[in-house]
Amino acid sequence: MTGKTVLIVDDEAPIREMIAVALEMADYHCLEASDARQAHSLVIDHSPDLILLDWMLPGTSGIELARRLKKDEGTSEIPIIMLTAKTEEDNKIQGLEIGADDYITKPFSPRELVARLKAVLRRATPQGKESPIDIDGLILDPVGHRVTSDNQPLTMGPTEYRLLQFFMTHQDRVYTRTQLLDHVWGGNVYVEERTVDVHIRRLRKALGSRHEHLIQTVRGAGYRFSTKAA
Repeated sequence: MTGKTVLIVDDEAPIREMIAVALEMADYHCLEASDARQAHSLVIDHSPDLILLDWMLPGTSGIELARRLKKDEGTSEIPIIMLTAKTEEDNKIQGLEIGADDYITKPFSPRELVARLKAVLRRATPQGKESPIDIDGLILDPVGHRVTSDNQPLTMGPTEYRLLQFFMTHQDRVYTRTQLLDHVWGGNVYVEERTVDVHIRRLRKALGSRHEHLIQTVRGAGYRFSTKAA
């Protein structure tokens, strides 16, 4: 498996199935949604690596969903390829102007789709998704799923790992407990805000005295990951 997850958003089930078969043969994991509301929930819960988004959807259009995702900092980095039967130049420009990374006009061949998808993923993979990220001797290796502190392996639970990965790829910004729940746990997972505090404490303990100071409590606001003094 490539380890990459692709969300296919199209209101026509046969098209979703055709795309899913092509992508699964190329070793991608697929999620499917038939409308914008379902798609947004899957984006929040699963953080797909790429979204294939049909322009014409019932209710909220694909272009409106793309605009919403690109405006939200938590989802703005997810690459989007627009799928549409529209061929007019102004529609292509509109799609690209709101932040879509590519544009494929139906009908298209599965080989073309996979090739375009690979190209967009190569351009769009952010630091911390595949490449190890090193902050002051604290190294997170997302491929090996390992964390080391000054070359010494650290032991932590899966939630603490996801929390650390989010922090290390979103430095120097304060996140409320609610925002952390959305980004790390998922928007449809119902847990209390104080659960965040418990996992922050566990993460600090796992980091030890060398790096626990990187996770800063901002009174009345939330938490921040930073190498700068609080």
